[in-house]
Amino acid sequence: MEEKKIVARKLQGFWELPPEKQVIFEGMLDKIKEVFKRHCFLPLDTPAMELSEILLAKSGGDIDKEIYRFVKGSTDACLRYDLTVPLARFVAMNENTLSFPFKRYQIGKVYRGERPQKGRLREFYQCDADIIGDGELSLVNDAECVKLYKDIFQNLNLPVQTEISSRKVLFGLIEDLGQAQQFSNISICLDKFDKIGEDGVRQGLEELGLNGEQIQKLISFVKLNGGAEIFEKAEALCSNPTFLQGVAELKEIDGYLRAYGLDGNDYKFNFSIIRGHNYYTGTVFEAYLAWNRGAGAIGGGGRYDDLAGYFTSKKLPGVGMSIGMSRLFDIIQQNTCEKVEFCKCAVIPMGNTLEKCLNFVDYLQQNGVCAEIYGENKSFKSKLKEANKRGVNYVAIIGEDEVKQDKITLKDMSVSSQQTLTKQQILNILR
Repeated sequence: MEEKKIVARKLQGFWELPPEKQVIFEGMLDKIKEVFKRHCFLPLDTPAMELSEILLAKSGGDIDKEIYRFVKGSTDACLRYDLTVPLARFVAMNENTLSFPFKRYQIGKVYRGERPQKGRLREFYQCDADIIGDGELSLVNDAECVKLYKDIFQNLNLPVQTEISSRKVLFGLIEDLGQAQQFSNISICLDKFDKIGEDGVRQGLEELGLNGEQIQKLISFVKLNGGAEIFEKAEALCSNPTFLQGVAELKEIDGYLRAYGLDGNDYKFNFSIIRGHNYYTGTVFEAYLAWNRGAGAIGGGGRYDDLAGYFTSKKLPGVGMSIGMSRLFDIIQQNTCEKVEFCKCAVIPMGNTLEKCLNFVDYLQQNGVCAEIYGENKSFKSKLKEANKRGVNYVAIIGEDEVKQDKITLKDMSVSSQQTLTKQQILNILR
C-alpha cells in the first residue's frame, strides 16, 4: 500500500522568500547596515524568546493579545514581539560594562499572533537602532533617529518622509481634559484615526464616556500637522505644563534636524502620530514612503524614558527608530521588476575536463567572481539553456582543445558571441 504523503505547506503569515528575492532582501539589509555603521551603532542579537515576565513587563494595548506565549515545564516564555524590550533587558543586565550613550542596531524576526492580511504578518523582520543614555539623554539623539530614516532610504534610493509628534503633548492635553486615568484607552482610539476615520474615532471616544467638547478638542488636536507653524496653533489649544513641555521639545528637535540639513521634504509634525506601545514617553515618529503613504507606515519609533525601570533602579532613558523590513520589501516588490545576478560565470566541461573546470571555478572564486560549475551529466545545449534561465551573463567552456591550448572559451550570453582567452583575460572581463 502506497504511503500517504503529507501536503507540503507552511504556517499562514510566516515569512519565506524564494532565493531570487532573498538575494534582493539581503542586499537591502547590507545597505541599511552601512548607514548604521556610519552613525557608529554597534550590532546586537538577542534571543527570539524571552521570559514572559520580561516581555510582558510593559507591553499593554492590543499587543498583549497578539503575543505567542509558551509554557514548558516551569519555564513561561514568549516569542519577542519587538526588539526594544529585549534591548532594555540586555542593557539592564550589562549596565556596569557598557559605555554610554550605548548605540546599537539589530535586525531580526519578531512575532505577533494577529490575523494575517496585506501588510501584516505573524512573523516579520524588524530593523532597529536605539540610543540608551545613563541618567539623561539629549534630544539630539531623537533628531539623529529621524535623520537615520533619511540616510537609510537615501542609500536605498527611496524617498521617505518622517512624521513626528510627542506623547507628552497628548498626555498633557488628556490630563487637561480631566481624563488622565483613561490615557491608554484614549490614545489607542486616537491611534486608529487613519484606519477608522474621524467618525470612527468620535464613536470610540463617546464609548469611553467623553463629552462633545472633550472629543472636539482631541479631534482638533490630531488634525494638526505641517511644519513649525503648527506649534503656535497647538499652544493656543492647551496651557497644560506637560503639554507645553512636549511642544518645546518638538521645537528643539526641529532646530537640530535643520542643523543636520533636513527640510520639509524629509519630515513634518503630525499630532495624529501616537504609536501603540505604552513604553513611549516623549517623542514619537513614523516613516512613510513619500510616493506611497497610503501603504501605511514602514517604520516608527520614539523615546522611552523609563522602559528599563522594570529591570533596574538605574535610570536608562532611550530613543529608537525601527523599520518594518517585511512590509517595506513587499511594497517595493509590488513596484519594481529588479533582477539580481546570482552567478557571473557558469563553467561547462566538455569531455573529460571536469578537474580543469573545478580548478578554474576555484580561480574565479578566489578572485572575487561569483562562479559555479555545471557538472551534471546533461547535454551542452540543456546546460546553456539552464544558464540563460538563471540569467548568467557569461559561460566558460573547457573542452579538450582548450586544455591543449591552455585557454578557455568564454561565451557572452547577452550577445551570443564567444572568444578563446587565457584565464587572466577572462578574469579581467568578468571583473
